Amino acid sequence: MSKNKGKGKAEKNNSATATPAAVDTPVTVDKNGHIAIKILAKPGSKQNGITDIGAEGVGVQIAAPPSEGEANAELVKFLSKVLGLRKSDVSLDKGSRSRNKIILISKGVSNVDTINEMLRNECDS
Repeated sequence: MSKNKGKGKAEKNNSATATPAAVDTPVTVDKNGHIAIKILAKPGSKQNGITDIGAEGVGVQIAAPPSEGEANAELVKFLSKVLGLRKSDVSLDKGSRSRNKIILISKGVSNVDTINEMLRNECDS
């Protein structure tokens, strides 16, 4: 039985060592290997755009009202365009009724640094 406990602790330590490196960025890799992006949504804006990127999340203004999922659908569509992915590769994981959201990227780009660079380029333009 002590071998199982040791394995559990080793797995826990591995995940713990991966987390601190990604603390300062809103783009991380989840336990399933998908890329997760923390979003701070601002629905009802004049146009879609990335306003800022901080440790707490990527500020995204959405040109759709926050009703009946319109802003969520527009957010997924906008991020898929920015990242050069299909809409089916980008999905809303958490926060459908909140401004704080988690977007998952299932395929296409497998590098956190690439995602960060694309988001920063869109933020600068």
